[in-house]
Amino acid sequence: MAELSGRVALITGGASGIGAATARVMAREGASIAVADFDAKRAGDVAEQLRASGARAIAIACDVAQPAQVEAMVQRAVAELGRLDALVNSAGISPPMVATHEYPLDEWQRCLAINLSGTFYAIRYAVPAMLASGGGAIVNLSSMMGQIANAGIPAYVASKHGVVGLTKVVALDYAKQGIRCNAVGPGNTDTAMTRGAMPPEIFERVGRVAPVGRYGTPDEIAELISFLCSPRASFITGAYVVADGGFVIQ
Repeated sequence: MAELSGRVALITGGASGIGAATARVMAREGASIAVADFDAKRAGDVAEQLRASGARAIAIACDVAQPAQVEAMVQRAVAELGRLDALVNSAGISPPMVATHEYPLDEWQRCLAINLSGTFYAIRYAVPAMLASGGGAIVNLSSMMGQIANAGIPAYVASKHGVVGLTKVVALDYAKQGIRCNAVGPGNTDTAMTRGAMPPEIFERVGRVAPVGRYGTPDEIAELISFLCSPRASFITGAYVVADGGFVIQ
């Protein structure tokens, strides 16, 4: 039997990249999937692909920076799929590189609103549904930048450090109530967002920086996320797991 059979997972940022890969992996493992994303059409396309593969899946349009939309997202997932057992907070953005003293205020606010506040909102509204289901698992997408830093991206680094801290608090808050919360820190991963952030020649050069000499794939990160949501990870909570091809140990 697939290890997530009978479980329901809600994945934000599920229309592309790591989020879409996670939806596919968790569906393969038997979970019913709510694909949530700001891009309603692409979320619908992913959900349709999952249904075509035999999975139970729905698409939900949601801007995670808007708490009312996040609350409605959780309510719809539970109403249509019956319960909530797993939440994967994959929605996020990578803002422009600008020195801290020149950083645009609107970009700072937007990055924190999506990457950090959006993660908090989803947890806030998902926890009651998980408690009603008898527990569950939360995985928050941080980054290797949740541990280290890079010049010129103060908002991104602050948001991803914040996600790691939030993960630890949530793990402590609900450990005795059957809800586990962990964070994943992907290194450089070959996604459309990563490719769009730099010229092709720089993209190729960056891919060789990690000791393994290549980018990670969305599927590799998705396998880790699915594991952390599974019964095999039942003793893991409050962890921050970096998957970066060895980048941060250099």
